[in-house]
Amino acid sequence: MKPKVPILAPILRSDTQGRVLAELYSPHGLRAGQSISELARLANATLPTVLRDVDRLVNSGFLTERRVGRNRLVQVNTDHPLYEAMRTIVMFGYGPAAVLPVVLNEISGIEAAYIFGSWAARAAGEPGAEPNDIDVLVVGDVDQGAIYAASRDASYQLGREVNISVVSQARWDAATDGFIQTVKSRPLEALTLQRPTPVSGSSTTTKGGDR
Repeated sequence: MKPKVPILAPILRSDTQGRVLAELYSPHGLRAGQSISELARLANATLPTVLRDVDRLVNSGFLTERRVGRNRLVQVNTDHPLYEAMRTIVMFGYGPAAVLPVVLNEISGIEAAYIFGSWAARAAGEPGAEPNDIDVLVVGDVDQGAIYAASRDASYQLGREVNISVVSQARWDAATDGFIQTVKSRPLEALTLQRPTPVSGSSTTTKGGDR
């Protein structure tokens, strides 16, 4: 199936490429290489699709690669002359889905988290104006101070304001007020907070490894 033209960053080939690059250009991605299979999981894409994108980016010099056992680990080439420009484009368009799970993962009491509003609409393929800020909904019983710190951290990393709203699980489930009903009726980007340990030299490889 031909990939749809990405609305969040039309200069890129596809949403899959944007999501893969966001994982690699984000602060946690820059610290350690990622396996192809892990990138496919994080980007919610098939392994062959991610392999094609990674091969193109390695061949063009935007990514570097190394082998650890049977795993093929890729990283951003920070020496590439377009590194800063590409990182700005990628993180502005796709950074929220890569950065927010890591920022929120440190906060206890979160039952679920979603991006909603204009960014989620663009990610779902709805045309419209570029989002000026990122709206996030956290479901659970959490410390407001931790949420404020997370909002500030995410805003700094993404270069635009991140607004985090908190609702209880009961209020989210009941959906009797206008705010929750509106949020649920519009596109939502669910954030997966539990992240696996990065692949290292002693990690167990998947059957067949990464090509």
